[in-house]
Amino acid sequence: AGARVLGVGHQRARGIKAGIVADIDAAEQAIRMAVSQAERAAGVEIDRAYVSVSCGRIKSQNFVARARSETGVIDATDLARLMDAGRAFAERDGRALVHLSRVGMHLDGVSVSGEPIGMAGQEMAADLHTITADETPLLNLIMLIERCYLEVAGLVVSPFASALAVTTDEERRLGVTVIDIGGGTAALAQFFDGHFLFADAVPVGSHHLTYDIARTLQTPLEEAERIKTLYGTLTGAQSDEHEFFSYSSTEDDEGGQYQASKAQLAEILRPRVTSILGLVRERLQLSGLSQFAGSRVVLTGGASQLTGLSEFAATALQCPVRVASPLASTGRLSSIANPAFATAIGMIAALRLG
Repeated sequence: AGARVLGVGHQRARGIKAGIVADIDAAEQAIRMAVSQAERAAGVEIDRAYVSVSCGRIKSQNFVARARSETGVIDATDLARLMDAGRAFAERDGRALVHLSRVGMHLDGVSVSGEPIGMAGQEMAADLHTITADETPLLNLIMLIERCYLEVAGLVVSPFASALAVTTDEERRLGVTVIDIGGGTAALAQFFDGHFLFADAVPVGSHHLTYDIARTLQTPLEEAERIKTLYGTLTGAQSDEHEFFSYSSTEDDEGGQYQASKAQLAEILRPRVTSILGLVRERLQLSGLSQFAGSRVVLTGGASQLTGLSEFAATALQCPVRVASPLASTGRLSSIANPAFATAIGMIAALRLG
């Protein structure tokens, strides 16, 4: 059955830096306000929450876990021991497991599809994909949610959720890379043959674009965010040199208005976007999966709404790029069917997949 969105609450992110809790009091206030807003809209009281995770230097690993069947016929206990072995391997060195999925299964060296329970076999081997995070940032995130009187029902890897919201089953089967440029991080996910195979995040996002505007134009952060949202562009169109916008300055106590052109704004934004995409390209090269998923790139997240970003990213990444909003579905509110809400909407699909 399709999920229905009953209500939405969203606030400007406070107290979070690059996905990590930096000011727990400010973050708690922002979450409480967002939850209260959603509760009023939905007419229900919220006591549990699923939380998206992009903090703690998330690390993606693909490896093989092995175990032997004690009876020669695979049962649920055998399968549980196999997955426990994989979980223990992933959680070594103080890392916390955030995601575990089985990509493939082999019995005595022969590949099998589906659940192997009831099949004959001595040696079990599972191709696993895990994502782990540093424990401390994860614990602080959980403590933050609990301070808002919410029970953490589960954790979902942010780029995995975003990817499910903006790609089709066919794209994930053929191979696709999704880049979600959020406020504090740029997260990426890669799929091939329908399987989620890689995720990573770099601690730079659209908030850094806001800081660049504020610093260069000497304007308050709130004003810089407004400028970015309304006039942000990466194109080099000649008309941008003659299109001006007004803004207030932090250095003018008299509240005067200043002007800058869209072309000047593009010059401020391009270096940071180039840096973000360069870091993302490095992570994709390290994944070793670009030969499968690198030919199709989908951009989402709030920053993906910058005018000209798809063309700019296509040049930087040297492959076709499209900007995507969450795919339409019954019961979703049109007000959140935009890239900024990709992670939240994708979490619904992630939970249905289990």
